[in-house]
Amino acid sequence: MANEENQNKELNQQNPENGKAAVLGLQHLLAMYAGAVAVPLLIGTGLNFNSEQMTYLISIDIFMCGIATLLQLTVNRFFGIGLPVVLGCAIQAVAPLIMIGNDKGIGAIYGSIIASGIFVVLVSGIFSKIKKLFPPLVTGTVITVIGLTLIPVAVEKMGGGMASAKEFGDGTNLLLAFITIALIIVIQVWGRGFIKSIAVLVGLVGGTLLAAVLGQVDLAPVGEATWFHFPQPFYFGAPTFDLSSIVLMVIISIVSMVESTGVYFALGDITGKQIGEEELKKGYRAEGLAVILGGIFNTFPYTGFSQNVGLVQLSGIKTRRPIYYSAFFLIALGLLPKVGAVAQIIPEPVLGGGMLVMFGMVAVQGMRMLSKVDYTNDKNLLIIAISIGFGLGFNMMPTLFQQMPETLRMFTGNGIVMSSLTAIILNLLFNGLKLEE
Repeated sequence: MANEENQNKELNQQNPENGKAAVLGLQHLLAMYAGAVAVPLLIGTGLNFNSEQMTYLISIDIFMCGIATLLQLTVNRFFGIGLPVVLGCAIQAVAPLIMIGNDKGIGAIYGSIIASGIFVVLVSGIFSKIKKLFPPLVTGTVITVIGLTLIPVAVEKMGGGMASAKEFGDGTNLLLAFITIALIIVIQVWGRGFIKSIAVLVGLVGGTLLAAVLGQVDLAPVGEATWFHFPQPFYFGAPTFDLSSIVLMVIISIVSMVESTGVYFALGDITGKQIGEEELKKGYRAEGLAVILGGIFNTFPYTGFSQNVGLVQLSGIKTRRPIYYSAFFLIALGLLPKVGAVAQIIPEPVLGGGMLVMFGMVAVQGMRMLSKVDYTNDKNLLIIAISIGFGLGFNMMPTLFQQMPETLRMFTGNGIVMSSLTAIILNLLFNGLKLEE
């Protein structure tokens, strides 16, 4: 009888009712919001967009994140991987797109994005057949590096957002960051049921309320935002198709597919779902369709967001229902910029505290995947050691390759890319295609 009651409780936990699922969806939205808006902010700034253009860019970005996520959640015979995955703009596309925009114009940016999306759709079947390139040895290493390389971003936000700022590391910033982390720990350790599953959201809300009491909450973004915004195709004009720009974005798309593969396998490991060729193919197709729509509506390439992987692991809620709510919230916020701006009032130190926990969980998930590796094989130890060393080292010191051509520097300065390529190549060199388990 007791076992039956425990099973029922677990079933209810995994299939939360709509109200609880909505709150969990809000937690996922807050977890990815900063990363989602970072890409349009960086690219818009790099291209010297005015405030009106920036408002459009951020709003349509949030809207399309919701559409892209729905494409992955909605499983049919053609596309959708059916995992609790949230899609957002790929950060690795920032530098190439700024370069394309400055050299070839804004039209070339969106022409290259549309072309790269078509490429992803066309090669999805082929790419899904190379699953053997991503055994736990490779995917576990990549996921670990993703988490570890993102942790410094969280730590910088804990100090106030910019390490060069005068108030960086101020006592108030540190207090807000550590109180947020403490709240998450308390709820996660001593909370029960649904409250435990929204530990990160409680930490973010609690940290923001404390910041408001201390006068650290800025409501200006809400006041400056408009009430309604409607998506407009080709807002920045017709796309142009430059061959060199297309080739560059195709390469970036392949990198995004590799990163998404790691996210898919990590979520498959968490949820207990077997990820085979068919699932990967439909996942890549959904991603490619999202990229095409991004080009049409003047946003950017999309990929699976790793911070939400950590949130799935931390909350223990592994169904898609909360992610559906998150997608609908993203769409609504994209249409209502003033409402969406509310998420921007979370102070950087509070957000940094939450991100530290989530990125740490991503790294732990990678380590869990690596637990399946045969460590009696010295070759495996060497693969992991070098891949993590390249991933973290090159990410922290990108100037190591400053004498190399700019195109090469875009890859060597990205720790996740270098870790992925190193792990794949060394695994093929030492183990061939035998390590599927």
